Amino acid sequence: MRIAVVGAGAIGGYLAAKLALAGHDTSLLARGAQLEAIRRDGLTLVDHDGGAQHVRGLRASDRLADLGPQDLVLLALKAHQIATVAPGLAALGADTPVVAMQNGIPWWYFQRCGGPHEGHVLQSADPGGLIAAHLPPERVIGCVAFKAAEVLRPGVVRHTVTANDKFPLGELDGRSTARVLAASQALQEAGVAAPVVPDIRAEKWFKLLGNLAWNPICALTQATVSEVGAIPEGRELCLAMMREGIAVAASLGVTVRGSPETRMKRADEVGAVRPSMLQDTQAGRPLEVDALVGAVVELARLTRTPVPVTEAVHACARLLSSVIEQRGVRIAPQPLG
Repeated sequence: MRIAVVGAGAIGGYLAAKLALAGHDTSLLARGAQLEAIRRDGLTLVDHDGGAQHVRGLRASDRLADLGPQDLVLLALKAHQIATVAPGLAALGADTPVVAMQNGIPWWYFQRCGGPHEGHVLQSADPGGLIAAHLPPERVIGCVAFKAAEVLRPGVVRHTVTANDKFPLGELDGRSTARVLAASQALQEAGVAAPVVPDIRAEKWFKLLGNLAWNPICALTQATVSEVGAIPEGRELCLAMMREGIAVAASLGVTVRGSPETRMKRADEVGAVRPSMLQDTQAGRPLEVDALVGAVVELARLTRTPVPVTEAVHACARLLSSVIEQRGVRIAPQPLG
């Protein structure tokens, strides 16, 4: 299968390497130092035990038009980066299905869902409806990336291997179609668990509970997930945000499985993980504030659900992101002495 991975960050790099190793005709949209390294040395996957897999000869470019028509597109950019590439996605095939893997509440949330909010545009996810204008909901397959990975250096991605690694897929209207089954099979052939689920929005909310709390809190404090949970104040702040997220989901008819307390216990077991927003803070990159936190605040206002703690953390995270972008700085702890 011809598969284009749009975005060569941690998740995109991981998937491109796995698909290429499985024999799929894989191409990759990348930029800057990452593109140069991939063209020169290929991609390297390093697991938590230090084992490495190398992929050479990947077709990589910073122009979508260079990749040509595809059978499947994996959109692995962060939510705030999609608008910049959306107008060019037609070059990969006007009808080619696009698997959207972003964290947080996606731009397509109210597309093909039925109910009172059908067609509502979330400004935090898609300001002005630009993404939807170039990527109609009929082309979109929803996905959630339950996978921890980070770019160690250009061309090298480190990832953890756990029993919970998976990439659930789902049509926006819940149907089990030939195309979503084909996408699932392609990923499974690459050793990537990708079950087809009937309610992709519920899967989005399940992952979002953790992202909603840990991402901004870790970015604001420079603490890892385990360090946030190590003090009572950190635990209570996370629990409060998760409870508010559950209330917003419930207002939209979504029941989020599990409990905040269970999520905190799992976080204790995961250990010193650096969420993506903390990684971006320390690398001087723009933060996914709107998709991970701002969208929940927007949904809360839409449904008149009180979320005072989330609103406060959102305001602080927006300020942090503004400082990083306007000053062009990295915000990372430095040892004294």
